[in-house]
Amino acid sequence: MKVIIAEKPDQGAALAKPFPHKKGQGFIEILPNQLFPEGAYITWAIGHLLQLQSPEKYDAQWKKWNVETLPMIPEKFKYEVTRSKYKQYNAVKSLLQKPSVNEIIHAGDAGREGELIVRNIINMSGIKKPMKRLWISSLTPKAVTEGFTKLLDESETRSVFFEAYSRACADWIIGMNASRIYSILLKQKGMSDVFSAGRVQTPTLALIVKREKEIESFVSEPFWEVTADFDVDGKVYQGKWEKDKQPRLKDKETAVKIADFCKGKPAVIKDLSTERKEYQPPLLFNLSSLQATANKIFKFSPQKTLDTLQKLYQKGIVSYPRSDSNYVTKGEAETFPEILEKLGRLPAYQELFPLPVKSLLNNKRYVNEQKVTDHYAIIPTEQVKNPEKLPADEQKIYDLVVRRLIAAHFEKSIFDYSTLITLVDGRAEFVSKGKIQIQEGWRKVIFQQEKDDEQLLPNVNKGDNGLVKNVKVKEGKTQPPKRYTEGQLITLMKTAGRHLEDEELEKVLSSTEGLGTEATRANIIAGLKDRKYIDVKRNAVYATDKGKVLIEAIGEKILASPEMTAKWEQRLREIGQGRASAPQFMEQVKKLSGKIISDAIEASKDWSFDGIDTDAIQRTSSRASLGKSIGSCPYCKANVLDKGEFYGCSAYKKTKCSFTLSKMIMKKKISPANAKKLIEEGKTGIIKGFKKGEKSFDAVLKWDNEERKLQFEFQN
Repeated sequence: MKVIIAEKPDQGAALAKPFPHKKGQGFIEILPNQLFPEGAYITWAIGHLLQLQSPEKYDAQWKKWNVETLPMIPEKFKYEVTRSKYKQYNAVKSLLQKPSVNEIIHAGDAGREGELIVRNIINMSGIKKPMKRLWISSLTPKAVTEGFTKLLDESETRSVFFEAYSRACADWIIGMNASRIYSILLKQKGMSDVFSAGRVQTPTLALIVKREKEIESFVSEPFWEVTADFDVDGKVYQGKWEKDKQPRLKDKETAVKIADFCKGKPAVIKDLSTERKEYQPPLLFNLSSLQATANKIFKFSPQKTLDTLQKLYQKGIVSYPRSDSNYVTKGEAETFPEILEKLGRLPAYQELFPLPVKSLLNNKRYVNEQKVTDHYAIIPTEQVKNPEKLPADEQKIYDLVVRRLIAAHFEKSIFDYSTLITLVDGRAEFVSKGKIQIQEGWRKVIFQQEKDDEQLLPNVNKGDNGLVKNVKVKEGKTQPPKRYTEGQLITLMKTAGRHLEDEELEKVLSSTEGLGTEATRANIIAGLKDRKYIDVKRNAVYATDKGKVLIEAIGEKILASPEMTAKWEQRLREIGQGRASAPQFMEQVKKLSGKIISDAIEASKDWSFDGIDTDAIQRTSSRASLGKSIGSCPYCKANVLDKGEFYGCSAYKKTKCSFTLSKMIMKKKISPANAKKLIEEGKTGIIKGFKKGEKSFDAVLKWDNEERKLQFEFQN
């Protein structure tokens, strides 16, 4: 009899669906059938049932956060069962121990983490029985039954386990040691918070902080532009004054002079040029490109997109969600006609059929076996679903995946881009730009969210004469760089921080080793939010003071380097392919942890955090500070205590004294030091970064004892 171990309960249910079965406690029993003559048990993990032990479990000295005990490097890493998941672990272990079970089928996700999750459970149980590997990219009944007939030997994916295990242990070494050294050293600078650092989250945070600094240091400057309306034989169009390809003027006076000069003057078409551009249909989705697209169109966070996609996968209607490939093999391409035929019957897509391109089999833009690694691109499966019958979020993501496949069967879209140069009175040149769609092609399928400022130019010829009808001077201001959206952040992580145009992206994304993997990027961004390093407001990513402090402290060191992390991912991939040594990699990681610690100690001598409100970076809601007195009540002189979300008078129960002070005022955290100063001295020092809407300001907080209320006091 066989035991099949899936990664999640829903996957276990999907694996059991094609066979007669009955449910048990923590498992499903497959009844005897042609594929499993003796029957089988399907059980599952619930994500990671095991976790690497905490430092103090290896060495009691490591319990205390102390520079002298760093770096912490266990002789041998050990896993332990996650406390909340003991019940399911015991259910899996008891099945593995059954004397009637003579083979294990590893059915975790076909990727690095899935390999680690299931093998860890088997290793922890101590059971040594023959093992096979189910490796599939879809959970349709057809894919499941085919997968069970083509099981791999466990040795074929063992190196993927070494990759995952090396990644977990290496991240433990870097994360634990870096977090401790920076937390200890920053506490010495007055910030009693935990500063989590890691080899993926820290370079990602560095990219966000870098953009924040660019925005903060940006000085906006005014400029003026001159626009004119022209009439050439009754054909009216608009142009913008330019000199040496520069349309902006730095002073208003010059702009007004140009405008006055041009009023009512004769104009002639000096030049007219047209460039034709052809746009191929976009590549099929991998996870990163789908997350970026869903964020741009629907403002979905990367984690929300992944969670939604996972639900669609578990329903068997899309392929494996954590794919890093934009390509499919010929085997998948051969299923497209059947999938498309079913999609063509659905009301949502009927107008797009019949398709201009009948087959992609010989199209290397989509069908390229050499560019398919563990998984092919994210595509709808042959188990086609009417999107209108799905929940709203699932409908949106499923529709994106479906339309991307349909678009691949359309022709290219073609535009003519025209540039018209108009000369006014032989001296002033005005440039007009426009475009004409020659062939809609795939844009009929995929809704474009582009801002289109280009006008439709009239049919005029070089040498045609006309007049200036109207002239305007328009004032503007230079704008700082925009904050990243979460979708752009995913793309930046994928490209290891390189800013690339769309055409470049297409060339490099499928081969780039970036920050993290398809499976982990959404989680990294979520972790940065949870650790209060970033805020996301209206889909824009802001670095917090805490995030700025950590990156300022790390500086240009290797821990904040996207290139180092990208190389790390590349080496891990090589371990997974059996082309690199895991022990050698771990030795390099141990040396790196020592360098991170020595770099931090050396750099801390010169740390300066000017312009950052470090007072607010405190663990105000920690158990250690909860209930602690910060000073005397300005009303009744009783103690004012830390109550978690606010500071409040300890005499409230006895005397109903109503004094309270929020820990968050106008989106600014009020530290215990500032709260103490306020209630004992009547005012704080200047606090930077209060926010009202999108505007921020600096002020002193003042307590008015007569009116019993807080006031802002401004320095100027």
